[in-house]
Formats: sequence, structure tokens, C-alpha cells
Amino acid sequence: MRRRDEIILWPVYFDSLRTRREGRRLPKNLCVPSLSISMLEKALRNLNLNYESYPEAAHPRLPWIKTGFIAVKKNQKRKNRLLKRIAAELKKLAT
Repeated sequence: MRRRDEIILWPVYFDSLRTRREGRRLPKNLCVPSLSISMLEKALRNLNLNYESYPEAAHPRLPWIKTGFIAVKKNQKRKNRLLKRIAAELKKLAT
């Protein structure tokens, strides 16, 4: 099912221990190690973004690991800008 009004965020997008081939979307210096979906939810709450969590889903590149994903209501045109905003918030939470 395609979600045109939402942006899908997988924890692997922000995991510095994963490779680009495994699904990481950002440079390692913007990512945090071993990200959980609860930490990602906390960052989204801090940014006041509307989201819905699906904890039992598995990323297509890693189908044996159930990491879950989060669907964020789209308020920007570019997903990459949103990813960078969330990554900056995750860095604050990790320190």
C-alpha cells in the first residue's frame, strides 16, 4: 500500500553500524549506533511531528530483523531534509 501523504522512516536509515547497501540513508557522521524505534519516536516528539508507529514491520533489505517503521505526516517536499533534521535531533539525544 502506497502512502502518498506520509514519509516512511526506518531506524536503519539513521544507524551508523549499517552500510548504505543495508539501508542507511545518511553519512555516518550524522547517524547514531544501534538506533531503536523508541529513540526515533522520542526525536519525532521533540520535533513536534505527527507520526504513526508500526513496530512489527521488517525493512525490505533486512527481512529477518523486525525493527518496525514510522510513518510521518508529510509537511515537506524533500525526504532528505526531514532525515537530516531528525538525525540532528537524534545526535542531541545520544549525547
